[in-house]
Amino acid sequence: MPILNKDMTLCISLAARPSNLGTRFHNFLYEELGLNFIYKAFSTDDIVGAITGVRALGIRGCSVSMPFKEAVIPLVDEMETSAAAIESVNTIVNDGGRLVASNTDYEAVSALLREHAVDTALPVVVRGSGGMAKAVVAAFRGAGFDTLTVLARNEQAGRALADKYGYTWSRDEPAPGSSVIVNVTPLGMTGADADALAFPPAVIEAAEVVFDVVAFPAETPLVHAGNRAGALVITGAEVIAIQAARQFERYTGVSVSPDQVARASAFSRAV
Repeated sequence: MPILNKDMTLCISLAARPSNLGTRFHNFLYEELGLNFIYKAFSTDDIVGAITGVRALGIRGCSVSMPFKEAVIPLVDEMETSAAAIESVNTIVNDGGRLVASNTDYEAVSALLREHAVDTALPVVVRGSGGMAKAVVAAFRGAGFDTLTVLARNEQAGRALADKYGYTWSRDEPAPGSSVIVNVTPLGMTGADADALAFPPAVIEAAEVVFDVVAFPAETPLVHAGNRAGALVITGAEVIAIQAARQFERYTGVSVSPDQVARASAFSRAV
């Protein structure tokens, strides 16, 4: 990475619980490609002040994580279709003081459904109803899945998400069967929920596709159980690598190869 200098372009992330994944991913590529950029993660309890700072200080890019994905909407100047359609933002690009928002989570999930050729005739169960769940459910609708259940304890949020895309809501665990099961909750994430299994074992064993959006660790209890059951498994590590690559390209204007993305992703996890 170039020595810190006055002309260096700054990109940041804003999250309640910042991790090193994005920081290491972006800085790895900056160094490899010889770009005069630097990336730093931040937490804040003043999202309005933080976004004002992005604009005022000329910060080029800003990754947005929970719980700010909806709170930043009134603070930007333009919403690309990927963010406007789901009312959730994870990426802000500062073009000369004009803040343009998008959602590369949505783009990543859509890309993975295509890449893994997931059968659109399969019923889908998505556990979760937060900002990332919006991106996931919208991506399934955009990919042509007609049968999907939003599984959420919060009836208001769960129903609202399901209704928005013409799906159904439930708080009851699904019956085992051939299906796509998706976890979009912290269950299995490093920390207090690290050992939690997002679906009952019988449901996992019967599923054709197991998709865990949790990014760290790469092999959550759900991913491990899905692999053991012989299901097609899609991981949060894949999601975060693709969404970070899309952010990188927006911030820098430089395209990256699948090999570069894979190496940056591996480096980001080598902690």
